[in-house]
Amino acid sequence: MRLLLIRHADPDYENDSLTPTGWREAERLAETLKNERIDHFYVSPMGRARDTARPTLREFGREAVVCDWLREFTAPIWRPDDASQKHICWDWLPEDWRNEPILFDRDRWFEHPVMAEGNVRAEYDRVTGEFDKLLARHGYAREGGLYRAERPNHDTVALFCHYGVGCVLLSRLIGVSPMVLWHGLCAAPSSVTTVLTEERRRGAASFRIWRYGDVSHLLKAGDEPSFSARFCECWTDDTRHD
Repeated sequence: MRLLLIRHADPDYENDSLTPTGWREAERLAETLKNERIDHFYVSPMGRARDTARPTLREFGREAVVCDWLREFTAPIWRPDDASQKHICWDWLPEDWRNEPILFDRDRWFEHPVMAEGNVRAEYDRVTGEFDKLLARHGYAREGGLYRAERPNHDTVALFCHYGVGCVLLSRLIGVSPMVLWHGLCAAPSSVTTVLTEERRRGAASFRIWRYGDVSHLLKAGDEPSFSARFCECWTDDTRHD
């Protein structure tokens, strides 16, 4: 099976939709995806993800199944550097988390006092539990750290969602702390991450990331990927700091 995790295009967060650039990115994406064989479509209920999916679904003449658990991952926390308001749990300053070994531990990252106070594990378990149910419906049932290939197949499943929740799903598939992915990867708006099953022994499947954050649909059109999801390269840059 092949999974396509598709991040929404350049967002208009205020209106939960897309900027003019984002709509163009979504059209570029559809132009590329229409040449693929995609068997199943799922989408976050949030407007920016649904708007990103819209041109692709039009090309295929299909509708997507709306999944509430594909909405952006939040689970608000009191971030160590800011006691004035709660933040999404995956946006920490590097100096506040990279020296905390527990946050790198796939089995204990949620025990960190900040994560525990925000009850982040409950939301992580809810999302990954629903994800496992979806995979089981498509023939792959979670069994320990692997997936039992009950009905192995070559289907392609597209999920239009968000950066934070995309990292949560990948962390479940490959068995790492999501903090490593949230802070170590950057997926540009409208990018496509491809994950494949590998069944090296009959009945036992694992998932492997084949391509991460592919924006070739933009590059071949001569478009630069949007900056959203990144922070400034240098402090003096006139780009996003926080």
